[in-house]
Amino acid sequence: MHNAIITITNLRLRTYIGFNPEEQEKRQDVVLNIEIHYPGEKACMNDTVDDALNYKVVTKAIIEHVENGRFLLLEKLVSDVLDISTEHSWVTYAKVTIDKPHALRFADSVSLSLSWSKPE
Repeated sequence: MHNAIITITNLRLRTYIGFNPEEQEKRQDVVLNIEIHYPGEKACMNDTVDDALNYKVVTKAIIEHVENGRFLLLEKLVSDVLDISTEHSWVTYAKVTIDKPHALRFADSVSLSLSWSKPE
């Protein structure tokens, strides 16, 4: 069996993230990295669109949710994106990491990761 792995790298979005008053008043940059696994054997053999997981549909849903949302915690934002990433029944594993650039004075960014595996 072929394990297809979709990797969405450095998806840059803007959203309201944080619980400090200034964070709730203006959008901040976030950088998303998403990995989605699914069985890709049929897509590899048949070259048929219906046999592949449509990463464009997944990405559009993530963009809409993130850019139209308000989040106090990075944990909630990452969890929501992970939920969207695993909605399709074919998904067997997913991992989401979101960076919040310039969240700390002397660091490039702060990031949080969550992963999910389909129960066997």
